[in-house]
Amino acid sequence: MHLREDGLESIFSEAISSGMLCVSDEVEPADAFIICVPTPAKGSFSEKSADLSCVFAAAEMVGKVIKEGDLVVLESTVPPGTSRKAAQAISDASSLSLGAFHFAYCPERVMPGRTVYEMACNDRVIGSARKESALLAKELYKSIAKEGEIIITDDLSAEMCKLVENAYRDVNIAFANEVAKCCDKLGINPGWLISLANRHPRVDILEPGVGVGGHCIPVDPWFLIDAFGSDAALMRQARHINDSKPAYTAQKLIDAVNGNKSSVIGLLGLSYKANTDDLRASPSLELAKILMLEGFTVIACEPNCSQSEIHGVKLFSLSETLSKSDACLLAVKHDAFMNKINEISKAGALVL
Repeated sequence: MHLREDGLESIFSEAISSGMLCVSDEVEPADAFIICVPTPAKGSFSEKSADLSCVFAAAEMVGKVIKEGDLVVLESTVPPGTSRKAAQAISDASSLSLGAFHFAYCPERVMPGRTVYEMACNDRVIGSARKESALLAKELYKSIAKEGEIIITDDLSAEMCKLVENAYRDVNIAFANEVAKCCDKLGINPGWLISLANRHPRVDILEPGVGVGGHCIPVDPWFLIDAFGSDAALMRQARHINDSKPAYTAQKLIDAVNGNKSSVIGLLGLSYKANTDDLRASPSLELAKILMLEGFTVIACEPNCSQSEIHGVKLFSLSETLSKSDACLLAVKHDAFMNKINEISKAGALVL
């Protein structure tokens, strides 16, 4: 396994040894098909849209083997209206009409590092243009989401639900990051200020950070922005705030060493979130890239990765990173770091 997920290794091994998991580089005939392919954002820094090429390629492949009465479920995060287009693509690639097979949308809703648990315990939303298709998909997902509730709705609502969930999180993170910038100008510790504000019974501000990474939150809001333009202005601004945070943080570190390019800058954490080895769209790696392009030497400690170097950044132990660095940043709040926060604080590491 190339992924670190609690419980997944044993599930995978059992599936392989039982003979129940068969792998092929071609789509085989089946009673149910689940499409879960990448849907990255494409475009410039300020304008992005969904790249749905993998979704429609998968739909065409399914269309070549689908038979009457089969079920197709799309799990990939997509703009509203994509499910109906994908269903049409399947119909076009087959000899079946749209009503001859079932199509439903059920977005995944898991957190890396807790995927096995959350697949079983999180609520799931299933949407379809036809209620009978949604109900058929619900029967399939009952075997997966054994603890979570399964809610039936239409396909547009299900597609919007996933996008709104991640856009909501992005906006809240952007607020925390903007608060931190304001605190910097006043010389106030952002973490302390937020802890004070959160004593209000109806306030729950998130912690600021280097930015937003992963394969969902930095991508999904763009699908809404692209679809709704000025009606999604707040989401657009949140994206720009969070995407600009690595550069802002880089300048804070440069200022900490008075612009001396012979300085060594240390980063504690390179993954995009705490307690995983997931590096996808990591803002810490973007920060490292910015600093190296400016001519600084960057080193890091990433306790969840076994490599000696990641994207040109050499990895060391926590104590070595602290001792070798002229300025150091607690970039990711891994448990391995928070359990030694006193050591990190004594070394003068910057905490956002």
